[in-house]
Amino acid sequence: MEKLRMAVLYGADAVYLAGTSFGMRAFAGNFEPDALREAVRFAHGHGVRTHVTVNTMPRGDELKALPAHLELLDDAGVDALILADLGVFTLAGKYAPKCERHVSTQQSVANAACAQAWHDLGAKRVVLARELSLAEIREIRASVSPELEIETFAHGAMCVSYSGRCLLSNYMTGRDSNRGECAQPCRYRYALMEEKRPGEYFPVFEDEKGAYIMNSRDMCMIDHLDDIMDAGIDCIKLEGRAKSEYYAAIVTGAYRHVIDEVWAGEPADPVWRDEVEHVSHRYYSTGFYYGEPGQYTESARYLREWQVVAVVESCDESGDATLSLRNKFAVGDEVEVVGPDCRPFPMIVPMMYDADGFELPEPRTPKSVFKMKLPRQVPPLSFVRHKVELSGK
Repeated sequence: MEKLRMAVLYGADAVYLAGTSFGMRAFAGNFEPDALREAVRFAHGHGVRTHVTVNTMPRGDELKALPAHLELLDDAGVDALILADLGVFTLAGKYAPKCERHVSTQQSVANAACAQAWHDLGAKRVVLARELSLAEIREIRASVSPELEIETFAHGAMCVSYSGRCLLSNYMTGRDSNRGECAQPCRYRYALMEEKRPGEYFPVFEDEKGAYIMNSRDMCMIDHLDDIMDAGIDCIKLEGRAKSEYYAAIVTGAYRHVIDEVWAGEPADPVWRDEVEHVSHRYYSTGFYYGEPGQYTESARYLREWQVVAVVESCDESGDATLSLRNKFAVGDEVEVVGPDCRPFPMIVPMMYDADGFELPEPRTPKSVFKMKLPRQVPPLSFVRHKVELSGK
C-alpha cells in the first residue's frame, strides 16, 4: 500500500498491483481483498486508475478459484485486468465484465497480427514484448485498429530470457519465474568444474572484462520519451512493485515531469533525468528500442550512491516538519530533500528534536518520529536523503 501511495502521489496515471493469487510477483507485498478495495478507493480518489495482474498461467486445479477472484476484482471497481492466459482472458470477460482486459507482456506480443487478434477477442490494450525495437513498434501501431491501446515497458530490470520465459530459476532453486518466484540466477557468477577435478573451479568469462555472463542491464528510456510519443505508444510502464517505496516515488516523479515537459514542447529539465540516478539500479541501457541493449558482465551489483535517511510526515508553511527516521544521519550532514511535485534541493541538517522538545543530534531508533526545521514547506511523503557509497550484490 505504501508503494501504491507513493506512485499515486508522485504522478502516476495508473498503478498496477495484484491480489494474493494469480499474479506474477509472488513476493511483492500483494493485496488481501479488503486492502485491495482500499487501494482502489485511494487511487480513484486521486484520479488514478488501477490495473490488477491476473497474469499467471494457471494449472487445471487452480481454475476453480478463478471466477470468485475475478468477481472480487470486478466488484472492487478495478479498471483493468492484465492477463496472459487465453482461458483466463475469456473467463475475465464473463466474470469481470466491468474491467478492461489488457494483454500482459508475458504473452510476448511481437507483431501486428498477434496484437490485432487479441483486440478482436476483446482486448482494450496490449503490453508489447520487451524485445521489440522502436521501428517494430511503429509498424505495429500503424497496422492495428486505432482503438487498440499499446503499452510498453520504459524503465526497470531486464530479463535475460524472452519476456521472462525462463526455467533456470525453477531448475536451480525450485522457484518458478513463470509463477512469480524468480530467484534471479542469471545474476550469479558462474564457474566451470571439470569432471576429473572435482572441487577445482575455473572462471567462465563473457569477455576479458567480466564473468557475469548472463547479467542484464536495466532499462531507462527517460531521455527518449519524445521517440516513445512519436511511435504512437499510449502508455509506458515503470517497474516498482518489487522495489522500495523510495524507488517507486522517485522514478514515477522523474518520468511524470519529463513526460509533461516533452508533451508541452519544452526541453526536459536535467534535474529529473538525474533523479533516476538517485535510486538503486544496475547500469542503464535503452533496452531493445534502438538495437541490442548490451550487457554489463563485470559484476551484478547495484549502483547505490544515495540513501534515504528520513520521510516527511508533515510540514507547515514555515518549514517546521515532523519526520520519521529511516537511516542514520546527524546534525551538520549535507542532505537533499525531494517530494511530490517538489524539485530536489540541498540543505545542511539543523538540530533535531524529539516529541518532548529535547535535542537529538543523531536520531537512532528506526522509524522514530522527530522534528526538524526545513528551509521551506514541503509535501508529506517527501524524502530526506544523503549520498553514501553502499555495497550491493
